[in-house]
Amino acid sequence: MNHQITNKRDIGINFHPDINPTAKVWAPHAKKMQLEIHNKKPVCLKRENFGFWHASCPDLVPGDKYKIRINGKDCYPDPASLSQPTGVHDYSEALDLNQISTIKDKNWKGIPQEKLIIYELHTGTFTPEGTLEALSKKLQHLKTLGVNAIKIMPVATFPGNRNWGYDGVYPFAVHHAYGGAKKLAELVKTCHQKGFAVILDVVYNHLGPEGNYLNAFGPYFTKKYKTPWGDAVNFDDAWCDGVRDYFLENAMMWLRDFHIDGLRLDAVHAIKDFGPKHFLKELSDNVEKLNRQTGFDHFLIAECDLNDTRYIKPPEECGYGLHAQWCDEWHHALHALITGEKRGYYSDFGEIRHLAKSFRHAYVYDGIFSQNRKKIFGTSTAEIPGSKFVIFSQNHDQVGNRMKGERLTQLTDFETLKLTAAATLFSPFIPMLFMGEEFAEDNPFLYFISHTDENLVEKVRKGRKKEFRAFIEDAQPPDPFDRETFLKSKLKWNFTEDSKKQNMFEYYQKCIEIRKENPLINSCNRNNLLVRESESGNIIILLYNAGKESLSVILNFSENPVSDNIEEAANFKTETLLYSAHKKWGGEINNNGKPLITSKNMTQINMAPRSAALTSNTLI
Repeated sequence: MNHQITNKRDIGINFHPDINPTAKVWAPHAKKMQLEIHNKKPVCLKRENFGFWHASCPDLVPGDKYKIRINGKDCYPDPASLSQPTGVHDYSEALDLNQISTIKDKNWKGIPQEKLIIYELHTGTFTPEGTLEALSKKLQHLKTLGVNAIKIMPVATFPGNRNWGYDGVYPFAVHHAYGGAKKLAELVKTCHQKGFAVILDVVYNHLGPEGNYLNAFGPYFTKKYKTPWGDAVNFDDAWCDGVRDYFLENAMMWLRDFHIDGLRLDAVHAIKDFGPKHFLKELSDNVEKLNRQTGFDHFLIAECDLNDTRYIKPPEECGYGLHAQWCDEWHHALHALITGEKRGYYSDFGEIRHLAKSFRHAYVYDGIFSQNRKKIFGTSTAEIPGSKFVIFSQNHDQVGNRMKGERLTQLTDFETLKLTAAATLFSPFIPMLFMGEEFAEDNPFLYFISHTDENLVEKVRKGRKKEFRAFIEDAQPPDPFDRETFLKSKLKWNFTEDSKKQNMFEYYQKCIEIRKENPLINSCNRNNLLVRESESGNIIILLYNAGKESLSVILNFSENPVSDNIEEAANFKTETLLYSAHKKWGGEINNNGKPLITSKNMTQINMAPRSAALTSNTLI
């Protein structure tokens, strides 16, 4: 069976310019299949090879509601449904994907991977309205901020109206409460017109429990492997070909038909596949084929906690060919250093050397012993460019999986927030911000659901309590089903009324502006970077070198002011490009105060507590 995906969607309901609409369903064990169209005559499907069923549907029109009847008995929504307007248990709605694919900016050329500055957001809480249309109206804010890519948490249909999106059960259907398929396509077009790339979060390692009828159609899951969500998705067991096609078709649809620039692949370490060609390699091959056909560079970014470069190495080096991955260890090293937290995976971090190593190598554990894991862990990142790693000081997981959903705004102070921004935006990696951090949002980002199954809701409540009581006695996490939990997680857009928050926004603007203007940083070239820890042990210095010109990023993680000599001689002149402790950024140092002082025989740094500075250096 050939898993090369064609230039048009091949499963579910599809409309064609020259032939009747078609229905195609994968159900290898079924004996009989019917398309039950609301208020119209049922259509019988015919069995084809490899477990597929197919039918021509001359009476079907866009907007028709339908279900699929299996073996003359129960009816279910279409696994490849493009729309579930009345929920996960009800009728699917036929949509013409050809109409969606025409909504695009033909002049969009994309953004080079190393130039990406990503902004992660959740559609439901980013705006008061919680829709894709409302999101579109906030793009000017992001344009003013300076980011050039938005990463949208999953939009696949889930039960109810409130969810992070990782409980989706219809991977092809844009959630109706967000606005549906057309609104997503319109948002992508508007983003491209305004200069933003769009990255969509997709989940191929599991599906949610409520409304998940896939097992009624075939062996979408296997008992060979267990995951945190139960039986693994069937990528290598009997009848896995139809499952692989299902998810490959989904990825190609977002890129080809919705014109999404890239996909963020959730927890790829939970994709269990020991077949001769890993699903991720097959996905990468299909994306490369699409790129050759379109002349456009779509990309794949993986979330993976294995510190295994096989995922991001090219096929010629026996890799899967994914274009980048989230680097959680950079976050852990930074977070543990500034907060002092040592529970769980943070126990492997917390010293200045950990963050310094992550600046050098991305992975901290790159083949060394991890006390938390009780084993040697990770692989070397030698020769892998910085553009292969996405780093962040906050994201939906690291904030939302805390019991109270605290952002760094609640965990540290104003000066440290500026320090973390500089560390992120002046790194040799692709930076990502989490919605609201640019104006020090103080609302939490909590875990919330709106399942309609009361038993399932209670299981989630109990599960959250059990999770946190393992290390917090009598823990009482917010009720994830309570609508107030969701509402408390929405961004407040009144930050311009608060001088400190407005100041933070302007500081982020400046950091992003500097990154964009300096190819020494935005090239993500780790080969021109020297990382030093000062003798005091409280400072990290990043030196981006290009012959006569260099940039120094000085990061003081001490709670005290620090003075230190960093060179024997200083035959260069320096210009301060940014100093977070200056009064114009809400600090206490006069705006002409210099963090780096050079003389004939010495270079001295003078850094305020928890501060960051960037200087331009020219040899004389």
